[in-house]
Amino acid sequence: MRPKSEKLFAEALKYIPGGVNSPVRAFRAVGGNPFFVNKAMGARVWDVDGNELIDYVGTWGPAILGHAHSKIISAVKAAAEHGTSFGIPNPLEIKMAKLICELVPSIQKVRMTSSGTEACMSAIRLARGFTKRDKIIKFDGCYHGHVDSLLVKAGSGALTFGNPDSAGIPAAFTQHTIVVPFNDVDAVKAAFAANKNQIAGIIVEPVPGNAGLYLPKPGYLEFLRKITKAKGALLIFDEVMTGFRLAKGGAQGLFNISPDLTCLGKIIGGGLPVGAFGGRTEIMDLLAPLGPVYQAGTLSGNPLAMAAGIANLEELNSKTGNGTKYALLEKLGAQLATGMREAAKSAKVPVQFNSCGSMFCAYFASVPVHNLADAMKSDRERFKKFFHGMLNSGIYLAPSQFEAGFISTAHTEADIEQTISSAAKILRAL
Repeated sequence: MRPKSEKLFAEALKYIPGGVNSPVRAFRAVGGNPFFVNKAMGARVWDVDGNELIDYVGTWGPAILGHAHSKIISAVKAAAEHGTSFGIPNPLEIKMAKLICELVPSIQKVRMTSSGTEACMSAIRLARGFTKRDKIIKFDGCYHGHVDSLLVKAGSGALTFGNPDSAGIPAAFTQHTIVVPFNDVDAVKAAFAANKNQIAGIIVEPVPGNAGLYLPKPGYLEFLRKITKAKGALLIFDEVMTGFRLAKGGAQGLFNISPDLTCLGKIIGGGLPVGAFGGRTEIMDLLAPLGPVYQAGTLSGNPLAMAAGIANLEELNSKTGNGTKYALLEKLGAQLATGMREAAKSAKVPVQFNSCGSMFCAYFASVPVHNLADAMKSDRERFKKFFHGMLNSGIYLAPSQFEAGFISTAHTEADIEQTISSAAKILRAL
């Protein structure tokens, strides 16, 4: 029972739309009301009623070292002693930029923002300014922030211009956005053929994590790189979620692909609001004040966010006696994937457990999930029961069938085993 959370939620409903400051925090997709947290440490969160939960949301990705990591807390405290914001260049901005450029070879220069949404919006504006073209290809199921021109769903066919996916967005704002299915080579070829010399670029989550989680088919990212080069368009990797999570250099490091522009967020802020976009010098130098593409932000390069992000990246890439932290994340991810698949098989429940390193998603579907259309075949009613069963067992998963889960270095093998054991019991009861 969570009486204190229920009371807080009733109060929140009076002053905050839906009682939450981001829709994904609501429990609309699973039923019931969200709980309120007042403490997080390591791989656990504690709600206001004192319930302890193993957390696989990890503030939606940034907490790759776990919550309240001592080095991040110390870095933020030290930075705050000198002021919370300047609106003037500060040395930490340079240190962060240098770290990003060193860790991601495709990035020669980088511009900080305050959110991943800003980063994606700015990268697209820059791609249009660089190519002097208007149209952008995106993929259904990929989310690039709540930018008007990117909140789009596919029309009746692969080449149909997108219709707004939200009220308040004029159709004219999305007329230059083309939506195609992920992992579909022919749809991308057809889009370029139908819009010759008009496409500025492709924006893609290299491992889509906003419709659950599904992976690119072998050769698909290589195909996107090849066709954009051939057609004079830019390839933009939205690595707000995957950046520094799947590998030191992000998904592009894992798959050995060099995009023209990269969008980052989450981990580079250590839990504080942040975003960034970067790429080749010749493209980035088109940004104001050097070039004609305008982009700005009062809190961009905020010293607290920079301090937290630097501490996060330095610790994540530090040497350990037992190998790299990425090796640990891979090990824990493999342990969870193997255990969950065996549990589903034993319970005779159709589950597609997709995983990539420390990211995962369990779809209640009988067919493999490679794109949004496949994901939509998942049994959402069964997921609701599974979600609440896990929550009641002390394990917090994202409150939606269509969100990825995250493992941190603070999770232990015992945490994973407890998660698998709880899941096995609940699956048998479904």
